[in-house]
Amino acid sequence: MFSPRLLSLRPAASLPCRSFCSAAASRRGLAPDMDQVRNRLREIVGASTNWSDHQQAMAERVSLSSMLVRSQEELPAKRMKDSFLEVHLPLGSEPALREKYLTYHNTVRFGRILEDLDSLAVLISYSHTYNPALKRSPLSIVTALVDKIDMRQQVVYPDCDIKFTGQVTWVGRSSIEAKMHMSQYRDGAYAPVLDATFVMVARDPGNKRAAFVNPLAPEGPVEEKLLQEGEANKSRRVELSTASLLKVAPTNEEQKIIHDLFLNTLDANTVSFRSRVLPPNSVWMEDAKLKGLEICHPQQRNIFNRIFGGFLMRKAYELGWANACSFGGCRPSLVAVDDILFQKPVEIGSLLMLSSQVCYTQGKYIQVRVHSEVFDPLTRQHSTTNIFHYTFASDRDVPSIVPRTYGESMLYLDGKRHFNQTVES
Repeated sequence: MFSPRLLSLRPAASLPCRSFCSAAASRRGLAPDMDQVRNRLREIVGASTNWSDHQQAMAERVSLSSMLVRSQEELPAKRMKDSFLEVHLPLGSEPALREKYLTYHNTVRFGRILEDLDSLAVLISYSHTYNPALKRSPLSIVTALVDKIDMRQQVVYPDCDIKFTGQVTWVGRSSIEAKMHMSQYRDGAYAPVLDATFVMVARDPGNKRAAFVNPLAPEGPVEEKLLQEGEANKSRRVELSTASLLKVAPTNEEQKIIHDLFLNTLDANTVSFRSRVLPPNSVWMEDAKLKGLEICHPQQRNIFNRIFGGFLMRKAYELGWANACSFGGCRPSLVAVDDILFQKPVEIGSLLMLSSQVCYTQGKYIQVRVHSEVFDPLTRQHSTTNIFHYTFASDRDVPSIVPRTYGESMLYLDGKRHFNQTVES
C-alpha cells in the first residue's frame, strides 16, 4: 500500500518496517532526504526510473480511473497534521551531495532548492489524499502555481544541514495549498531561511480532468487561521486575475505613470512624439533582456512523463538571476518569488525557449519576469507554458528601466504590481 505518511517526523522506533528511510537514518531518528522523497513519489504513482518502463507504467495508470470518487463528500476529511512532513538536506554531513548544490561563490544554488520545494509540495499533497486501501494513488497531483516564496535570510550556507517542513493548509474541490518552511542549522540551532506557498491540483490518472481531494478539518484556532489565510489567498488570486492588464486597462494612476515616463523621454529640441531620448542613469527595456534555450530530455521528466516543474523553475530562476546580475553589475540576492503560473505542461522532447526581462526597478531592487514557451519546429508555433516573477536586490542603486512601446509599458506596470505585492507582504 502506498503510504506517503511514512515521511512524517516520528520516533525511529515507531516507524513501520516499510519506511523508506535508510537504516542508518532510522537508527539516528532522522527524517528522510530528498532522494527518498522522489523515490516515494515514484512508488505512489507506479513510475519507473527506466524511460521505457516508465512509459508503460504511465499507460497502465489509466486503469486506475475506476478508483476515483464522484463527489468530494465521499472522501473523509483530513487533519493538517495528516500531511505534515519533515525532510532533511544533509549538506553539512554529505560532501558528495553538497557538490550538487554548490555555486562557484561558495553559496547554495537556489534553483536546486526550488526543485526540492516542488517535490516536497507534491508529496505533502499525496499525504493529504492518502488512502490505505489503495496500492497506488489514482490521482495525478501537479503544481498549478507557486503563490509566494519569501526569503527570511539572504545567505544559504553550503556546509550546513537544511530542514524542510510543510503541510496542507487549505483545499478546494480539486486544489490544495501547501505551505512549506526551510531552515538551516547553524551555531547550534535551526534558523528560518524561507517560507513558501504552493498551489497544487489533482487530476485523473490520465492527467486530463480534475479529480476530487479530501476536505480539510482544522483543529484549534491556529489551524483555523491558516485555513482562513488560504481562503484569503484564493480570493486575492481571483482579484488579481480579474484586474490583469491582459484583460482590463490600467488604472488612472497607472496611466499617469506611463504618460509621465513618456514625457520624460521626449526630445525637447525636436518637439516630436517620435523622437525619444533616454534619461540619465536609465536603460531602455528592450536592452535589458536575456534569453535561453533548453532541449527537454527524458532525464528531466517528472513522475507523470512530462518535464519536471522544479527543473523549469530552476532554469527560469538561473536565467532571471543572470539577467539581474548583468543589469545591476553585481551578484544580486533573491528577495521573493511571486506568482509562478504553470499554464501548460512541457512534453519530453520539446524545445523550451526562455526569455527574461527586467521590467521594473526601484532603488536597489530589480523585478525580473521570465516567460517560457515551447516551440514546435514543424508547425513553427509557439505556446506559452509558464510565467515566472522574481524580485532581486543589488548591493547598490540600479539604473531605471524605461519602456518605449505600449506593450513594454504594460510589462512595466505588471512588474510594478508584483514588486509592490512583495514589499507590502
